[in-house]
Amino acid sequence: MDVVTLIGFAAAVIIGVSLGLIGGGGSILTVPVLVYILDVDPVLATAYSLFVVGSTSLVGAGTFMKKGLVNYKTAIVFAIPSFIAVFLTRKFLVPWLPDPLFTLGDTAVTKNVGIMVFFALIMLAASISMITGKKCKDCDENEEIKFNYPMIALEGSVVGLITGIVGAGGGFLIIPALVLLARLPMKMAVGTSLLIIAAKSLIGFLGDLSTQTIDWKILLIFTGLSIVGIFIGSALSKRINEKILKTGFGWFVLVMGIYILAKELLAL
Repeated sequence: MDVVTLIGFAAAVIIGVSLGLIGGGGSILTVPVLVYILDVDPVLATAYSLFVVGSTSLVGAGTFMKKGLVNYKTAIVFAIPSFIAVFLTRKFLVPWLPDPLFTLGDTAVTKNVGIMVFFALIMLAASISMITGKKCKDCDENEEIKFNYPMIALEGSVVGLITGIVGAGGGFLIIPALVLLARLPMKMAVGTSLLIIAAKSLIGFLGDLSTQTIDWKILLIFTGLSIVGIFIGSALSKRINEKILKTGFGWFVLVMGIYILAKELLAL
């Protein structure tokens, strides 16, 4: 095993640590690590990311489930359209995308470049959400949950589509939706979000089994290390200020997103 591979696997632990520390965000780094460090094809990397994100989120959700911080009714209402969207996206839309996607003069924009540029834009959106994230001041933890079914279903479909294309969990989109549309308290929104992310990511991964050749050895090692990182992050979270950590991580993701966007566009 060479040094670069070892660095990639070390990054897997860091991804898990970040998930354990702030309950999200780490998954947004999975695809860049797989593509730029482990030299995995971008389309295949999004498939691997779905498995890694789904498995690690499932472990994280288990902790919240034990504490009673998962609202299953909300999860079902949100998740069903999200499941459908992510599975159809991975099964049909991603394989259907032409390569190259389009041409600008003499420059051909390939499918791989398009996916990485779109991913970088999602990273920028995620970083802004983490840097400027605001809690819902009007949310009463004892207030009865009221569902805005059409909006929750629409949000679920949009998150499923994004998850299917870029392989990110979409927690930065799911949590605000659960807080604002279902009026869940923040901790319950995080736990419910992790369960939704786990289910839809793993279901989305199923759509890849017939279209991608999976290197299970690398994938399982990477996933296992990320899960180890979750437990490390959970232990550290009791000693580190969550707000400072989340803001700092947001700036890191912002820099990474700008770097990927510049790298891909300058390579055209």
